Amino acid sequence: QVNHVESGGGSVQAGGSLTLSCVASGYAFRLWCMGWFRQAPGKEREGVARIGFDGITEYTNDVKGRFTISRDNAKNTLSLQMNSLTPEDPGMYYCARGLGSDCAGGAPSHYNYWGQGTQVTVSS
Repeated sequence: QVNHVESGGGSVQAGGSLTLSCVASGYAFRLWCMGWFRQAPGKEREGVARIGFDGITEYTNDVKGRFTISRDNAKNTLSLQMNSLTPEDPGMYYCARGLGSDCAGGAPSHYNYWGQGTQVTVSS
């Protein structure tokens, strides 16, 4: 069965860095679009970054230049390197699989098989 397990969250000061990981299992990871999402308390889940099966990446505007999404197909692992974290970045971060090989968009409705999430906290 398809499963995703996120890790790497934690608490950092503003300006700090974290690297999130998502280990996939139960399917051919290398063939699918993958995405990272976050959800702050009281807010809707939003897309942060996505990567197609071919390595093409896209980011939401407020993380461009600070976050880097990558994938290691040999390890079935999706990563999100987050630098220069700000008090606007905290939330529960989730990974999910896209509906196809190419990423059709960043909206959560274009993804399924959500992990349990990993919490990111940023103190000012």
